[in-house]
Amino acid sequence: MAAPSPVDPVALTAALIRCASVTPTEGGALQLLDATLSGAGFTCTRVDRNGTANLFARWGNRGANRSLGFNGHTDVVPVGDSAAWTQDPFGAAIVDGFMYGRGATDMKSGVAAFVAAAIDFVRDTPPDGAVILTITGDEEGDATDGTVALLDWMSQNAERMSHCLVGEPTSPNVMGEMMKIGRRGSMTCWFTATGVQGHSAYPHRAKNPMTALVQLLARLDSKPLDQGTAHFDASTLAITTIDCGNPATNVIPAKGTATVNIRYNDLHTGQSLSDWLRGHAQVVTAQTGVQIDLRLQISGESFLTPPGDWSALVARAVQAETGRQPEMSTSGGTSDARFVKDHCPVVEFGLVGKTMHQVDERVEVAQIGQLKSIYARILRDYFA
Repeated sequence: MAAPSPVDPVALTAALIRCASVTPTEGGALQLLDATLSGAGFTCTRVDRNGTANLFARWGNRGANRSLGFNGHTDVVPVGDSAAWTQDPFGAAIVDGFMYGRGATDMKSGVAAFVAAAIDFVRDTPPDGAVILTITGDEEGDATDGTVALLDWMSQNAERMSHCLVGEPTSPNVMGEMMKIGRRGSMTCWFTATGVQGHSAYPHRAKNPMTALVQLLARLDSKPLDQGTAHFDASTLAITTIDCGNPATNVIPAKGTATVNIRYNDLHTGQSLSDWLRGHAQVVTAQTGVQIDLRLQISGESFLTPPGDWSALVARAVQAETGRQPEMSTSGGTSDARFVKDHCPVVEFGLVGKTMHQVDERVEVAQIGQLKSIYARILRDYFA
């Protein structure tokens, strides 16, 4: 009996792009992967929660002595102005060596590459251990019922990854130049200042919430949060909105709002920064008589997988396949690695992310096969 042909990650990427899986719609992408992996001997379980579709797949025995996991997502952001695209956003057209489509870079090609690598690996070299794939349909949205739901289910069902690789795009410009060994924390604070409305000609009879907000924001932005750490750049605070909705030029409004977003390193926690923000708000309230209230959302804490055997194994595989030694970085936004890090050591490596979320998102076709080769080498080296 002839051995099965290797799984073509390019064809699988195209099939996934043709599934219009805009968050929170599943679009058939996880159904396709379920059928593909089940047919290759993986035990697949849908772990849907609150209308969010998720897929858990394992080859090997539960509770194996070691298990390598891959994590990714099939949901994508909206296409935006479809008329601005030169190709069908869900057509997976190949033009001049690039495959076009929403999710081509972020991150259906990454999912296709690790699914293809995992299937070929367990067929060719059945490992002493387990290969686990956790794939969510809720990474681009609130992410409350995606990878978190998968990890909750795994905990309840005695499923465990020893190490995990998240296949998000990690390289800024060229394949293999960067991998992620951590991420900055992210939090948003919404301020609401409530004063006393009045005539602008008689400001002493009012309490101007906008003056209080400007004073508060100036305090927050007056000096850097820190100078960075051994593995992280300096933390940043960005003022993103200031508003009161006031159409009149001669009226001091009663209420104003402002928003700041903070990306922070391992010198801080969401709690320590929350306390810092509240402290400044209380000072300005005392100085101005304007009540300032806060609403906080911590999207993820900063984390680091210290350089060691796991990150070195991934780096060696990348260098072997690309000729480049990847920088071990913690830059960029958040990813689902922020959830996986509480389960097991995690690093991220994937494609060049230059066009993700853009009009005409596209991936260089040759890089999809190259990424599969990198993941295949990681699997071989991990179980060697």
